[in-house]
Formats: sequence, C-alpha cells, structure tokens
Amino acid sequence: MDNKVKIYIAILVLIFGITLLVGKGQPKPIDWTPTYSVEDKIPFGLYVFDQEADGLFKQKVERISTQTPYEYLDSQYDARENVQTYKVKGTFMNISEVDNIDQQSMKEILYFVSHGNNAFLSMKVFPKVLLDSLKIELKTDFMPNDSISVWMANKKAGTKKYTFNTGLSDYFSKIDTLNTKVLGYQISSKNKKQVNFIEVPYKNGYLYLHTQPVAFTNYNLLKKDYYQYAENVLSYIPKGNVFWYNKTLNDKRISSSPMRYIWSQPALKSAWYLGLIGILIFMIFNAKRKQRIVPIIKPLQNLTVDFTKTIGNLYYQEGDHTNIIDKKIIYFLEKIRTDYLLDTSKLDNDFIMKLHYKTGKDEKDIRDVVQLINDHRNSYHGSLEEDLIKINTAIEKILH
Repeated sequence: MDNKVKIYIAILVLIFGITLLVGKGQPKPIDWTPTYSVEDKIPFGLYVFDQEADGLFKQKVERISTQTPYEYLDSQYDARENVQTYKVKGTFMNISEVDNIDQQSMKEILYFVSHGNNAFLSMKVFPKVLLDSLKIELKTDFMPNDSISVWMANKKAGTKKYTFNTGLSDYFSKIDTLNTKVLGYQISSKNKKQVNFIEVPYKNGYLYLHTQPVAFTNYNLLKKDYYQYAENVLSYIPKGNVFWYNKTLNDKRISSSPMRYIWSQPALKSAWYLGLIGILIFMIFNAKRKQRIVPIIKPLQNLTVDFTKTIGNLYYQEGDHTNIIDKKIIYFLEKIRTDYLLDTSKLDNDFIMKLHYKTGKDEKDIRDVVQLINDHRNSYHGSLEEDLIKINTAIEKILH
C-alpha cells in the first residue's frame, strides 16, 4: 500500500474518532416538532394523552386511524328509508395542530352532529366549510408570544390560569352571541381577552371548538398540574362513546426513501455525511495519475520501398535497361502466379484468355504485354530505353 494512502486513511480514522468523542457526551437534541401523533413521545406528541384517554372519558373511546372521518361515519349510517340515522351515538373528537380534515369529511361530521350527536375539535386552524356553516371567524395574533395564559369561563370548572408556550395565538374573533356559549378565554400579547373555547349548537347536536390543542400534548400533561386544564376542557363533552380521529398529517407524509431511518437518527446522519466527505477527500487526493506517462514510440519505417527505388535508380543511371526489363518481367509473372494461380511457363493464347477472365482487364492490353515479353525473350530489341518504357506501361495497365 502506498504511503500517501496510509496517511489519508490515518487522517480519516482520526477525524472519525474525534467526531465520536465529541458527540458521545452530548445529549440527544429534543425534537419540538408539533406532530400530534399518538406514537410520539416528543414534547408535542399525544402519546400520554392516548395512554390516559380511557381514564379521562370513562366511556368507550374508539380510535379512528386508518380511515377518514367520512369513510368511518358513512359506514355507520343506516340509509334504509324507515331508519336513516347513524348506528352509533356519541362525540366525534379530533386534536391537531392544523386542519387535517378534508371537506367531504367535515360535511359528514356536521351531518353526524345534526342527528343528535356531538363533535369536539381542538385545532389551530379549522376547516373553512365548518366556519362558514357556523358563521364564526377565526383570527391569528401574529405578534410574537413567548407564552399565553388560558382559563375556563365557568368559575365552577376552576379559576386558575395556565400558561402555554404556543407561539402564534389563534382565537375566535366573531361568533353568534345569541346561540354560541363561551367556555374559555386566553390573554394575548397585548393583554387583550380573547375567546378560545366555544360551544355551538348545530341542529340536534353541539360542536365544541377549542383553539389550544397544545394543552393535550405530552409536555403540558406532564407539567405540574396542567393536566387539570385538559380535564376541565374535556369535561364539557357529553356522556357517551367517543370516536377519536387520530390520523395526523404526519402519518400521511411518511417518507418512502430507503434512507429515512438514517435521516431520522442524528448519529447515523452525521456518520453518513462524514463518510461522504471522506470519500470526496480520497477522490481529490487520488485524482493524480500514479502511472508514468508512456512515451510515444514511432513505428519502424518500411525501408523496402526506399531500397527498391534506390536499386531501380541505380540500374537506370547505369543504363542497364535489359536487366531492369528482366526484373520487371520476373516480378510481373510472379505476381500473376501468386494472385491468380496461373501457369506462366507458356505465354500463349490460352494464357491470355485465362488472365483476361480472371483479372477482367482488356484482352488487347493483355495481348500487348505478352507480345512485348515474348519479343524481349526472343532478343528482339529496338531502343532498350524505349522498350523499358513500353513494357513498364503495359505491365502497369494489368496490375493496376
């Protein structure tokens, strides 16, 4: 192993060790996300409320977590002509940070209430169809609030004020005072008294609307005697079964990524990023080529052609035309034997026709070159230089 690679590995191990030592003694950070999930034990989850719900209501609590309110209530409706009512009686309940009820479900809840049932909704944001149906308005105090004080309107339910850390403050700014009963108040950042809990009649039933769902979270139920406020609010729910819709928005947004567990654990998330950084550093330092540059070696030149030209020029300059003609004829006939597998011992008419068929060359050109070769062999010479030119030209026509 290269020494540089050993150094890089040692540095990465050192960084990893330091990270483990630094993070070992640190407490796990608190997750303040307002999930309002019955499975979460974080401050703003509903795990404690879920565990104590049966004792708080002293009635049957049916949890609805796999269906929408519309799907559940519609399945409980008997649509027979002589019946047309719900097979279940009681109070529909929902506790959530924001509006997690779709429009169709909200209409079904109102229809459920109109049949002599009730609904308890503790939310910061209520469905618009509900506000329009009850002719009430909801506002948000956007002034920053470190805390807000809440208390019950009925002194018999208790006069103590409870302080919650809620951030933005929501309250009912407009209600039907003739039909709506105020059950609770709060004090905003401007020390202005605001309505946060009301009872609204709707046909044959009642709706109980509450704007401080934080009162039912783990953090506040376990804080001193704050559970008493939650008990006071829930005491207004009439006797009967409770149908608790506890499917939160958080349940609908569960990531399908295979990395979701790593992202959910701070230690694993840090290790993942550290590994990526280590790989990046390793790639940067190993970007250089470790192999020496291979020199470009020029291929050996083919000197055969140059040698042939030199020999040819030598014969030509010496004026030995007969020798050059002989070598030309030898090369030509060897080429014919090798390429076309013809017998060149006898250059007659039969040879001419075979060469013509195999090469596709003009028959006259073949006869001319055979005639010149035979004349040369018969020692019939005119001007040797002129004969050399004629034979070379005739051979080139056949070979090219």
